[in-house]
Amino acid sequence: MKKVITYGTFDLLHYGHINLLKRAKEYGEYLIVALSTDEFNAIKGKKSYSSYDERKKLLEAIRYVDLVIPEVNWDQKISDILEFKVDTFVMGNDWEGKFDFLKDYCKVIYLDRTPEISTTKIKNDLSLSLK
Repeated sequence: MKKVITYGTFDLLHYGHINLLKRAKEYGEYLIVALSTDEFNAIKGKKSYSSYDERKKLLEAIRYVDLVIPEVNWDQKISDILEFKVDTFVMGNDWEGKFDFLKDYCKVIYLDRTPEISTTKIKNDLSLSLK
């Protein structure tokens, strides 16, 4: 069975996220999502609208996702790939080249983002509509 892994915060889940997960799943039969914990988001300087547990429940409800694991630091990717016997690592192309070092462990693919939507755009639009 081919396994795929992707990483992210998946806050304010939207159709761009769903598109990414659907396309990631096309590279294998089993999709693992490493979801940034609230603590790791704080280290990254991010604050999520929804808690880790809420975001995890949403991801687990998506038919393309087979397993959600916590992402607790930047350095766990290699150990996750080895532990879960991952064949393909998938990220959005806004990370292009940043994870090429993982090519020693598995295939690395950068997928085009859905251009008209992002969590940042949603937050900005909401901010403008509240003024």
